[in-house]
Amino acid sequence: MRDVELLMPAGNLEKLEYAIKYGANAVYLGTIDFSLRAMRKGEIITLDNLKTAINLAHKLGAKAYLTLNIFAFNEDISLLEKSIDKLNESNPDAVIVSDFGIINLIKKYMPKTPLHISTQTNTLNYENVKFWRDYGASRVILARELAIKDIAEIRSKVPDIELESFIHGSQCVSFSGRCLLSDYFTDGERKANHGNCSQPCRWSYKLVESTRPNEFYEINQDERGSHILSPKDLCLVEHLKDLIDAGIDSLKVEGRTKSLYYVSAVAKTYRNALDELKINPDADMHKYFIELQKVGNRGYTTGFALGKNKPDSYSYNISKGLAGADFLFEFHGINGQYYLVKIKNKVHLNDEIEIITPSEQFITKITEIKNKDGAEQPLGNTNDELYLKFETAPIDYKYALARTIGVKEYVSKA
Repeated sequence: MRDVELLMPAGNLEKLEYAIKYGANAVYLGTIDFSLRAMRKGEIITLDNLKTAINLAHKLGAKAYLTLNIFAFNEDISLLEKSIDKLNESNPDAVIVSDFGIINLIKKYMPKTPLHISTQTNTLNYENVKFWRDYGASRVILARELAIKDIAEIRSKVPDIELESFIHGSQCVSFSGRCLLSDYFTDGERKANHGNCSQPCRWSYKLVESTRPNEFYEINQDERGSHILSPKDLCLVEHLKDLIDAGIDSLKVEGRTKSLYYVSAVAKTYRNALDELKINPDADMHKYFIELQKVGNRGYTTGFALGKNKPDSYSYNISKGLAGADFLFEFHGINGQYYLVKIKNKVHLNDEIEIITPSEQFITKITEIKNKDGAEQPLGNTNDELYLKFETAPIDYKYALARTIGVKEYVSKA
């Protein structure tokens, strides 16, 4: 089976590094002003450190694509013109764009940089793909609303351009993410297409009859209300072979605002799945679907990939993603047989846990817990920095992460 690109989100510098270490061939990243996902935590990517971020990706052997995919107003165009030299100097492997004004500026000031056409352009047919090819694009990121059979037809009619498709992560209730709900509900303060969506599709709603303004009715019988606009998360790990056979060149995971654990665990799972398919194209991918239940999700769906979307593709009773395993701690250092960790969820002495690294995955036991002064403790609480000793320790701890074992029963099945 041919090689395809695994493209992971890089919400900040740390996530960029972990995503690549855990298996990404490429990352996509954006600055606050011009990206559809505005990160606010960690060492965020700005105009000042953009070159550093892209250089890091290149040093680690991966490509880095710069997202400039907002729908631009006049002030955005003016700001972009002032920033274009720094963007050009950062040397991205491509620029992801959707706005014709921004495209014109990139073609004018960054003519050697490949153009990747954003999913925001709602590209659904081969004539549209031909248009972008003839306009100078090297890749089109297809709309999420396409079935795999339609992707195959596009590839057969337009063989001379790269095709990218989303395979995992959150989905918008709107058409290819072009949504104004957030703008309306926040009086324009949280613009979805300027990287600051308040996600009103995840809110709980009740029904009001116009002549009874103070009487609220449940749309769905649930004490938390009904999340009628909230789609389940996309998960196509069991259909990777079909996507590759259809002609996809790059498999994209959504999630620049997701956690470090999410990015690492998802990258590892898809990397392992793709590597196994290269050896055995008929391999059963269901075990990887189980693995992906260990990260936060609103229940999984195949979306439009197998044909028309179905009613059960919507999560009617939850808005926040629930993880099948709890992220327990990150590894920050080593002192003899003891590992310095940052606790994310409470752990106890003698707990059995699962450790993952870019090259390992195993179950072990916490045999000792000590604070920085060397005093033994029975447990570690959230945000504590402690020294832990394990029954079996990772060979390379630098990028290691720990979580609970198995999958909790409440996680929805596709």
